Amino acid sequence: MTLVIFLGALFSGMALGMPIAFALLLSGICLMFYLDIFSTQIIAQNVIQAANDFSLMAIPFFILAGELMNAGGISKRIVTFAMTLVGHVRGGLGYVTIIASVLFAGLSGSAVADTAALGAILIPMMIKAGYDKKRAIALVPSSGIIACIIPPSIPMIIFGVTSGVSITQLFMAGIVPGIMMAGGLAIAWWLITRKDTNIEVLPKRTKKEVLSATKQAIWALLLPVILICGLRFGVFTPTEGGAVAAFYALFVGVFVYRELEIKNLYELLKNSARTTSIVMFLASGSLVAAWLIALANIPGTITDLIGPLVENKLLLLIVINILVLLVGTAMDLLPTVLILTPVLMPVVTAAGIDPVYFGLLFVINISIGLITPPVGSVLNVACGIGKINMEDITKGLMPFFLVQIIVLLLLILFPQIVTIPVEWMTD
Repeated sequence: MTLVIFLGALFSGMALGMPIAFALLLSGICLMFYLDIFSTQIIAQNVIQAANDFSLMAIPFFILAGELMNAGGISKRIVTFAMTLVGHVRGGLGYVTIIASVLFAGLSGSAVADTAALGAILIPMMIKAGYDKKRAIALVPSSGIIACIIPPSIPMIIFGVTSGVSITQLFMAGIVPGIMMAGGLAIAWWLITRKDTNIEVLPKRTKKEVLSATKQAIWALLLPVILICGLRFGVFTPTEGGAVAAFYALFVGVFVYRELEIKNLYELLKNSARTTSIVMFLASGSLVAAWLIALANIPGTITDLIGPLVENKLLLLIVINILVLLVGTAMDLLPTVLILTPVLMPVVTAAGIDPVYFGLLFVINISIGLITPPVGSVLNVACGIGKINMEDITKGLMPFFLVQIIVLLLLILFPQIVTIPVEWMTD
């Protein structure tokens, strides 16, 4: 009954158009009334306690870093660098999109921000060069979700805080799968464009131009190296890494590239604060729900429902991933993390599944949800930039969606792809 009340209140609130944070609070309040423990003081304490988490401070820092990078010219130089490397091959702008997405992913951790920044630059270029509009636009969000997998990943920070799993280990776990995702997309793009003679091929850049673009981009390329090495060797925590990224982006934008003016900082800080407030309020609302989920023993109810699967890890993981994939088509990423994590983690722990490994699978799965209709927030960003409706872009999306599902399936079947690198990188 507790599960019915929780889900009923949650989905009723969402159906009425209530923001997710308020819907979570509503579901928590309904559970409190049902359990006869309603107290406004408990609600207030949990809301404040959720926001008062040191690990969550990484989010505003990385959001600010992303704003500073776009305004300071770092994003533009990454695209130029990728274009000098592969822009001259057939379908080159697609490979530029994939490479730039990987590099962007190591800077901001936000799929929406990366898709918006890359899409604004590359979508008009690809359409002008004669690329199939549906496939070209679909490639941008498909590559953009790599930002959720390669560190620093904001969804991994949220999952780590909600589940109590090491954020540093989650970051390290995402490196190899993120590269696999990029490689799979590159193969799919090659198969799509290898015989397309209508595509305009850009001239090959000279060695001097390649060297110049590399020199210009070196400051941008150093940031992912600094972050990964700093986390790997314990120089700083993920939260401190966020502060390092923000300061680095500010320094490079103001003093190196000189495209970021001090007078524009207020607007950038305001945009970052607005985005941060949304995420933090979601986290606050979720803690109230998570506390009551545990108190009402909803995870125990879920465990009883899928009890026979606990003995078979592979079957359990397949069932959970199918469930999460379906939920991801109807719900945005952060609410999915905040709602499902406290429900699924006890089941995963009872089955003896590595929580870091599960966290990675979970984040990849809900990231795929960002490009699946009808919600697909990242897909919507690309549709807006490319001036195309979601039905049309979905047709071009299918090859890339299939690649992402194959990568997810490989990680489920061969967990060593994740666990071995994590052990090596965090020893």
